[in-house]
Amino acid sequence: MEASLPQLILPIKLERSSERLTSLGGLVVLEELARAVGLWEEVDGALEGAKSGRGYAPHVFVQGWVWMLHAGGRRLEDLRELRAEQEVLKALGLEAVPDGGTVGDWLRRQGEGGAKGLQAISRKLVASCLEAIPEVTLDVDATEIPAEKQEAQWTYHHVQGYMPLMGYVDGVCVGHEFREGNESPGAGILAFAQSCEAALPAGKRIYFRSDSAAYQAAVINYYSQAGRSFSITADRDVAVKREIGNLPETAWQPYRTPAGIATDREIAETVHSMNGTEQAFRLIVLRWPNPQPNLFEADRYCYHAVAANREEAASAVIWKHNGRGNSENWHKELKSGLGMEQMPCGQFEANAMYFAIGVLAYNLAQLLKRRVLPAGYRTATVATLRWKVYRLAGKLVRHARGWMLQIKADLEKWRLLESARVCCATLSG
Repeated sequence: MEASLPQLILPIKLERSSERLTSLGGLVVLEELARAVGLWEEVDGALEGAKSGRGYAPHVFVQGWVWMLHAGGRRLEDLRELRAEQEVLKALGLEAVPDGGTVGDWLRRQGEGGAKGLQAISRKLVASCLEAIPEVTLDVDATEIPAEKQEAQWTYHHVQGYMPLMGYVDGVCVGHEFREGNESPGAGILAFAQSCEAALPAGKRIYFRSDSAAYQAAVINYYSQAGRSFSITADRDVAVKREIGNLPETAWQPYRTPAGIATDREIAETVHSMNGTEQAFRLIVLRWPNPQPNLFEADRYCYHAVAANREEAASAVIWKHNGRGNSENWHKELKSGLGMEQMPCGQFEANAMYFAIGVLAYNLAQLLKRRVLPAGYRTATVATLRWKVYRLAGKLVRHARGWMLQIKADLEKWRLLESARVCCATLSG
């Protein structure tokens, strides 16, 4: 006598289908964009190929990983989801999907050399997005990636992991440097900023913003040159504290938001210099009542100081400087949106390569939003792209000795895909 099955909640049966179906029909637009700008040819030219003629070309590894990250995968094992749909996705441009173990070995072989090659491609990919900006705002900031790996070092937050240094211009990543967790964000920051500048269109005015990691004489001297400006969070060192202490009470004025809303803060400024700087610069200071005053120091206020050479009013400089907080949103998009919040390998070099692929996927999304999709997608996150563009049910059918992808979408979504494909075709021309 057969055992009776429990009554199911919904009156529906499940059945496996042998039809050529996919849930990622919208990723065809991302692939067409990559091909339109010659991305995979660039990857094959920059990375070391297989030792034998039977191995995968370098772009096959990168292509599969970029697809997976945009689809929402986060681990090497998630490549299985693409492999399960390979019959359909191959017709959409995904040539092959190596298994996770093969990809891990390839990451270790490529190492930091491969990461540098991908970084050059990533910069070239988004150069066209920056041409129309009259003054380039370069935001340099480090971000922490926890990693419980044996070789990972401890960060200053007492977390084991890595501390990549990132350079952004209006959300586009123009440079990155994958670093050990114990490396100071301020180490080599000027050389890093200069390498980011190399990716920018020539002849642009450059405004540099950073936290106190860049509060260094060499950085200030460089960005005091003609055509450059800076605002950098100042260290609360002895000299800065002395300058704040010398400010008379009459120097303090009410501080308002850009919308003119009053706050509990006051603003003042003075002129300051530090050992090694070639000229003095503005020191703009905010203060507000200390909610927990120290009984021993009797400090009535908390202070925040910004070193700058901008010509706007002091409040306007602070407003501009506060814009560097967008870096945290861009970090979040890279880490949470595209899976870079954790590293897959135990070796630093392999993780550097993996992170470089993540940055490439990030910049490809930036190019998609700025050059292909309608203006309303300009500030869309990757999660929004997945929901509105990538995750479309599709069926692959033979038609006139070719393939047709039948998409389940409303008229608006259909027109979006059609216009995006036309834009990609125009870019390839």
